[in-house]
Amino acid sequence: MKPLTLSTMYAQQERFEDGAAFARYAAAAGYDGIEISHSTPEARLRAILDCGALPVTSIHQPAPWVRLADGRANTKCNLASPDEPERRAAVAQALASVAWAARLGVKRSVVHLGAVGDGIEMFPEELEMRRLFDSGRGFEPRFAELRDAAIAKRKVLAGPFIAAARTSLQELVRASGPAGITIGIENRYHFHEIPHPAEYDMLLNGFSTEEAGYWHDVGHAEVLHRLGFIDRYAWLDALSPRCVGAHLHDVRGLGDHRAPGDGDVDWGYLTRGLAHLPAYTLEINQHQPDGRVATAPAFLESVGLR
Repeated sequence: MKPLTLSTMYAQQERFEDGAAFARYAAAAGYDGIEISHSTPEARLRAILDCGALPVTSIHQPAPWVRLADGRANTKCNLASPDEPERRAAVAQALASVAWAARLGVKRSVVHLGAVGDGIEMFPEELEMRRLFDSGRGFEPRFAELRDAAIAKRKVLAGPFIAAARTSLQELVRASGPAGITIGIENRYHFHEIPHPAEYDMLLNGFSTEEAGYWHDVGHAEVLHRLGFIDRYAWLDALSPRCVGAHLHDVRGLGDHRAPGDGDVDWGYLTRGLAHLPAYTLEINQHQPDGRVATAPAFLESVGLR
């Protein structure tokens, strides 16, 4: 069977304040490794390492989590910013993750490559769409109007941000290469974020899949599909051959990061598109019950993803 990694996303609970407790929990639940998520502070990372219960198999940049001098979390830095000081700050945080991966001998690093616009959580149009969807009003004309406005806005603004993202990716690949680390560019949860499926060709042009590739996040693709922005199949239809890793989780409504089997995702197309991967990462949020975390491996086996 293929190995399964559990992300420290699930460790954002008081009982796992000591990372060693989380490492022992993941091992007892049947997982084979741990991904260090971008929500993980250094003390928890070090405790996981010192415990030795499971190996760290991937680092999700920017990790470890730190608060910057300006008060922001390092997760708020934008690798796609045309503002050079902002981009440089984001690259510095990502390079710190590369250094950790190299020190640990980790060969996979997941990257959020940034967004169109600095300092925004999402376009206001998308926020209103999500509220309409959650209240059962996604069929209303206003919903489609908001979607069209968001698409038009991103199209006008995207160029300089995508170019900056490419520059940042080049720097990360250069830094990762000597340690044999593959950069996985993850598809994102919000429409303004980078990349969309058609943007991967330009971003990955000239890189081998050993240097940089696509990292498929099941829930992110599903949520953007349900909002009507990007067809769920578009990602793997175009990028399966360049896929170097995957975050597996389930979705209900617009709520993702549920344990596989605790939602209504179509796992058939995922099995076809991800079957070539040697391992998978489960990115389950801290609100899911232990029972779901423990039964997720068996569910994945039942759909052909082990």
